[in-house]
Amino acid sequence: MIGLPGNVRIYLACGVTDMRRGFDSLAAQVQTMLKLDPHDGALYAFRGRRGDLIKILWWDGQGLCLFSKRLERGRFVWPQAREGSVALTAAQVSMLLEGIDWRTPVRDLAAGRGLLSALCFRLAPGAS
Repeated sequence: MIGLPGNVRIYLACGVTDMRRGFDSLAAQVQTMLKLDPHDGALYAFRGRRGDLIKILWWDGQGLCLFSKRLERGRFVWPQAREGSVALTAAQVSMLLEGIDWRTPVRDLAAGRGLLSALCFRLAPGAS
């Protein structure tokens, strides 16, 4: 797994992208459709029509990198908009790559409460 810096910008290209595209045509799509610079260090993610394949374009400072991932089961959650882009956080991208719905993450508060209760019990004065 390649770790992402915390300050990296990540954009999802809305709509459907032809997954036969490579470095140059995806970089051109970033410039023309998203009106952004593909050489600015941000990550640009594209999804195909079936929804089980994404490609991520990234300029690492020396050249363009192109990553792809295909889900064996399920589909990548994608914005409903047909054009433009959506900016994501690194945490949202991690969920996206795992096939999790990044738009509505659910936190298990019960598990957190149990841990907090255990800490409070141990720190209570007079508790041994």
